[in-house]
Amino acid sequence: MNNVYIYILIMALTIFAIRVLPLTLIRKKIKNKILRSFLFYVPYVTLAVMTFPAIIYATSSIWSGVAALITGVVLSYIGVSLFGVAVSSCVVVFVIELIMKFI
Repeated sequence: MNNVYIYILIMALTIFAIRVLPLTLIRKKIKNKILRSFLFYVPYVTLAVMTFPAIIYATSSIWSGVAALITGVVLSYIGVSLFGVAVSSCVVVFVIELIMKFI
């Protein structure tokens, strides 16, 4: 049970270091284009990595999740609004789940 406190302390120190060290060590503007583009895309990649498995496995069938993902990507590429993409993806999941229920 004492190990739990050690784990919490290590986690707190790690989070603190990740948040504070960049503020204290980097005082000038970052001019490296590669590093700037990397730092720009990190939030989007993190969000995608967390969201992608949830889209696939949130439904009762993996196929309805995949169909909703493809629908969402295609509609957002075309330029449909976020609300339209969300509603269309939900409708696709509903229809595919309904079809699979009767098969």
